[in-house]
Amino acid sequence: MSAPSPRRWAALALIATAQFIVIMDTSIIGVALPRIQADLGFSQENLSWVFNAYVVAFGGLLLLGGRLSDLFGARRLFGAGWFILLAGSLVAGVAPEVWVELAGRVIQGAGAALIAPSALTLLMMLFGHDPKELTKAMALYGAAAPAGGTAGVFLGGVITEYLSWPWVFYINIPIAVVALLANKSLMPDAQSQRGSVDVTGALTVTAGLGAAVYAIVRAPEAGWGSAQTWLALAGAVALLGAFVAVQARRREPLMRLSILRTPNLAAANLAQLLLGGAWIPMWFFLNLYLQQVLGYSAFPSGAALVPMTVLVMVGMIVLAPRAMARFGPKAMIVAGLALLAAGMGWLSLISPEGSFVVDVLPASLVAALGMSLAFIPSLGTAISSARPQEGGLASGIVNTSYQVGSALGLAAMTAVAAANGAGRLGDLPALTDGFSAAFVGAAAIAVAGAVLAATTLRSHRTEAEPSAVHSA
Repeated sequence: MSAPSPRRWAALALIATAQFIVIMDTSIIGVALPRIQADLGFSQENLSWVFNAYVVAFGGLLLLGGRLSDLFGARRLFGAGWFILLAGSLVAGVAPEVWVELAGRVIQGAGAALIAPSALTLLMMLFGHDPKELTKAMALYGAAAPAGGTAGVFLGGVITEYLSWPWVFYINIPIAVVALLANKSLMPDAQSQRGSVDVTGALTVTAGLGAAVYAIVRAPEAGWGSAQTWLALAGAVALLGAFVAVQARRREPLMRLSILRTPNLAAANLAQLLLGGAWIPMWFFLNLYLQQVLGYSAFPSGAALVPMTVLVMVGMIVLAPRAMARFGPKAMIVAGLALLAAGMGWLSLISPEGSFVVDVLPASLVAALGMSLAFIPSLGTAISSARPQEGGLASGIVNTSYQVGSALGLAAMTAVAAANGAGRLGDLPALTDGFSAAFVGAAAIAVAGAVLAATTLRSHRTEAEPSAVHSA
């Protein structure tokens, strides 16, 4: 085993920054959407695609990003991802019309899909020599995700109010330049592997995920029983079925299907999918409740999410590693998802005359504690279960699970909220009923995650040491 890099903690700072940015880019456009709509002429129906174009490209291309990381080296793909993200941010910022804006967001998502799996692979390369260091590094990496999500809301409001909406994209450019300059000196190099790139697999899985998100996003307006919704869902099933068939036949597939038979890998990825499907809708509708019901402006709304974010970060860095070492990852995943469900069940009791201190703060802190306990154990279990030479693929799969869960969970809960009155702006009781229904639905997703984790994850002591597979 090679000696640990003396620059590994500086490299971790860049890796955590990468995680922060790719998650921030999903949320930073939220407050800016009305001004983007006014300047570029988006229709109300198509405006959500400023968000979805990024998430679908990100989630759909993560498997390809993981495979390319294994083939060409994680450091090389990490740099390529930053360059593509920089280009997409520039295009999205200068966009004069709708299609250019969406193209920029797709390019951003493609860059993020290269950054995320290569970043996790680099983290494993840097810290796989020491289980204690790896656990600490994974905690810092994991804490960057909720920090990025909340910072996106907060910064989006500040930038939109005091600068202009293109700067929500331009903010990525100087960070990308620094990352590109530091990449070679900080990140470990790995020899490229021989192999081919499964372009057909990448196209079918990306198109299939995109069709599924499109169908769910459009269903509240088109109708769940409409031909448009059913055709889109049928197309998604057909494309994802084609992806599985292609993977089963190819000698060098994008995703080796047998990897899902690796003990705990599929179960941990399912936990990540349902964790994303519960957490992101909670964060999204909590922000809407603060602004549209309690009357908070962009800046106070972002600030109101800071206590929750701080607890998530402290929980991931301090509490989760200690609890995982004592109780093992399975117990932490189950307990974390159960706490997340309890917090969202509490949030469902919101009222039109509510207050931040009574209706939001305590419930959001319970949910945040649950998120902090479940995220790191499920992430570490998913990655450590794979072969060392498939670290990029495992990273791509687990990132895909979380992002796809986030996109589908948000789309589904948006439909639930709309069906229960969340579309009636200005009608505070109706809005509250809709948001409450979304919290109940998200809580149900978390409960399902806890039950499935309890029944499908194996309890082995080695699970508490995420690097065991890689250091063998």
